[in-house]
Amino acid sequence: MGDADVKTSEWRLVEVGRIVLFSYGQYTGRLAAIVEIVDHKRVLVDGPSDDSDQAVPRHATALANVSLTHLVIPKIPRAFGNGPLKAAWQKEEVEKKWAESNWAKSRERSKKRRALTDFEKFKVMRMRKQARFEEKKALAKVKASA
Repeated sequence: MGDADVKTSEWRLVEVGRIVLFSYGQYTGRLAAIVEIVDHKRVLVDGPSDDSDQAVPRHATALANVSLTHLVIPKIPRAFGNGPLKAAWQKEEVEKKWAESNWAKSRERSKKRRALTDFEKFKVMRMRKQARFEEKKALAKVKASA
C-alpha cells in the first residue's frame, strides 16, 4: 500500500491565539485574540490595541458575537497575560495584517459607500457608466481592427 498523504483542514478553528472580529454588541468592528476557551459556545478574549478606541478589555463572549479571522498569533499558551499578549500582538503586527486583508478593505469600502449622500451616489453611478462606455469603445476598436 502507498503512503497516505494527510492534509490539515483549511477551516478557521476556534483556538487560543485566533484573532476574532466582533460582529455584534458593544465592541462591534474591533479585533481581539482568543486567550482561553470557556466552553463550546464561549471564549475569553482580549484586544490589546494601541488605539484606545479599538481596545477590547478581557472578558468572556459568545462565539455567536464574533467572526473568526484568518489571523492567528502562534504558540501562545492558554490564559496568556495581558502584557505578554500585547507584546505578541505587536510582534505579529496583527493590526497591520488586518488592514492589508481583503476583508478589512471590503468593510472599509462598504462603510464609505454607506456614508455617501444621494448626490454622491449618483456621481459614482455616472462615473462607472462612463468607465464602462470607454471599455466598450476600446473593445469595439480592437474587434474592428482584428
